[in-house]
Amino acid sequence: MFSPPNIFGTSPSMFESELTGRIRIDDDYDTRSGTEMDAPSGDEQDPGQRPKRKRYHRHTQRQIQEMEAFFSECPHPDDKQRKELGRELGLEPLQVKFWFQNKRTQMKAQHERHENALLKAENEKLRAENNRYKEALSNTTCPNCGGPAALGEMSFDEQHLRIENARLREEIDRISGPAAKYVGRHMSSSFPRFPGGAINFGTQSGFVGEMYGGGGGGGGGDFLRSVSGPTEAEKPMIVELAVAAMEELMRMAHSGEPLWVRGENSMDVLNEEEYLRTFPRGIGPKPLGLRSEASRDSAVIIMNHVSLVEILMDVNQWSRVFCGIVSRAMTLEVLSTGVAGNCNGALQVMTAEFQLPSPLVPTRENYFVRYCKQHSDGIWAVVDVSLDNLRPNPISKCRRRPSGCLIQELPNGYSKVIWVEHVEVDDRAVHNIYKPLVNSGLAFGAKRWVVTLDRQCERLASSMANNIPAGDLCVITSLEGRKSMMKLAERMVTSFCTGVGASTTHAWTTLSASGSDDVRVMTRKSVDDPGRPPGIVLSAATSFLIPVPPKRIFDFLRDENARSEWDILSNGGLVEEIAHIANGRDPGNCVSLLRVNSGNSNQTNMLILQESCIDATGSYVIYAPVDIVAMNVVLGGGDPDYVALLPSGFAILPDGPGLNGEGIVEIGSGGSLLTVAFQILVDSVPTSKLSLGSVTTVNSLLKCTVERIKAAVMCDNA
Repeated sequence: MFSPPNIFGTSPSMFESELTGRIRIDDDYDTRSGTEMDAPSGDEQDPGQRPKRKRYHRHTQRQIQEMEAFFSECPHPDDKQRKELGRELGLEPLQVKFWFQNKRTQMKAQHERHENALLKAENEKLRAENNRYKEALSNTTCPNCGGPAALGEMSFDEQHLRIENARLREEIDRISGPAAKYVGRHMSSSFPRFPGGAINFGTQSGFVGEMYGGGGGGGGGDFLRSVSGPTEAEKPMIVELAVAAMEELMRMAHSGEPLWVRGENSMDVLNEEEYLRTFPRGIGPKPLGLRSEASRDSAVIIMNHVSLVEILMDVNQWSRVFCGIVSRAMTLEVLSTGVAGNCNGALQVMTAEFQLPSPLVPTRENYFVRYCKQHSDGIWAVVDVSLDNLRPNPISKCRRRPSGCLIQELPNGYSKVIWVEHVEVDDRAVHNIYKPLVNSGLAFGAKRWVVTLDRQCERLASSMANNIPAGDLCVITSLEGRKSMMKLAERMVTSFCTGVGASTTHAWTTLSASGSDDVRVMTRKSVDDPGRPPGIVLSAATSFLIPVPPKRIFDFLRDENARSEWDILSNGGLVEEIAHIANGRDPGNCVSLLRVNSGNSNQTNMLILQESCIDATGSYVIYAPVDIVAMNVVLGGGDPDYVALLPSGFAILPDGPGLNGEGIVEIGSGGSLLTVAFQILVDSVPTSKLSLGSVTTVNSLLKCTVERIKAAVMCDNA
């Protein structure tokens, strides 16, 4: 009969005796600080005399405070220091010496009591684990004959699974500690077994936390505001699911063929059959009607790994950096904040809405857990995985299999990021002109996350630059002025992105039915918002396909000399750039302040704040009229939050991978998907009724702008 070795090395009783045999200090140690004087030792005392009562000197509060302060700096004062301290406090040097001896003894006792308690708890844990191993081994049977099994009869796969299970159990136990106070009971160490299917959130309306993004009130069915936080019974399963998801992400990030194969658009494409063989459990089979999207991409980012982790684990920073992808996000509950003062082990339950900048592509809403882990020095990972199967419902439109990124520290403040996106989605409501882009994985895939992060990190580095040459008069060299202007532009871009997509907070109304040029409109009421003018705001947007490369359209729209060809509001006036801030390597990435010089001398010259940005997956040109007085305050480093903005602009996306001039598949070499959006204040009184004439005017303005852009770029592209 196989007898397992004692993993302690000594018996439990011997181990406990060692703990209890350490130096003991009375638990009722007198915390009233004092010193004992004139007490002879046992060798000096006359056996025939009664022992003299020790004189006890009680120190004053001031003396205690002064010595406590000195002790924190120097626990072992020398003779000179003791004399000096005694002279200041009116004490004998011997009294000072005894006080410091007593204080050191007290601190040592407290430390040893704490250490003993930890060792005792660890001993109990090891004893229980040892007993479980004994019981498991005694009940092991041979898979061939059914009899008792010796350890050597286990197959290699069985031993590997036991080792892997023990390692994962340790990780679950490690993050269960900080989460236990929220869960309220012991975490199970077995992996969750979820049934197939999708999410059911019922009719719950309560939620915790603050929603980031989102606009005015929309119609019913707002997924993010209907979902509530996890129940106590769900939290142990969430912890275990997060640990399993982290394991899957790490393998997905590092694996090559046959799990990943190279796609036509230079992205890694997942081999689904191999994936199911490699990860047979996961979050269950793919629900009927959902299509799989999986991609992987990597890049070197100009930001240190610690800052990247902090951005990903803060819902507000994460939403701002990825404002073109994340329209709304919210942390429902934080199960763990991590350990050692950083995000290692942080665990939070979240909801988010992911978008493409067009009202023709439905958003993707997810309820998921995000888990952060430090794998080694300088290597971190952040993973998301859907919690849909906790509350099954057949109407789920999207769920996230383990997705996220691996971050590796590089020299000089750089980081290497490997990003994995893996979702299952019902995309049947996507407009036909956007289907090639969405099906290619460029719309919501890993490449879009990586290039957006790269561009935003360049933008942040630019805002912090302090070595700007002053040769060009348009360049803003003041660091405070640059930061304020870029912060204002960031708010403008975020407002545009969250307002142009098909979020469930929006109630778009179609004004025409002429195919792909349908105009969507909606209204918002702005009250007591310092960042928006008060009144009724009308938003109008349209998306259409145009057979011109995206780069050509981007260059045309950001050229101030060509602005009069499409911008009706400039009224044919000369547009000049009076200030700009470069935002990265590409000259198209910049923030500009434009002045429209009208030919009418009675009309006040207008200023326009504009940000243009471009990367491998798309580009934006976003602008808003701004008050001259307010912009002077911003350029002087003043607070930009009180500058009212109504952003309008353009989102330019490729219509999918196309062939370049050499016949090679390349993003952006085909046609373009152009979204044009306007926001106009139609009435400064929020309680006013919207007139049909205002809607007609905005509709005509949008259509006229579209026709002008088509005519200009098609002519130049011919």
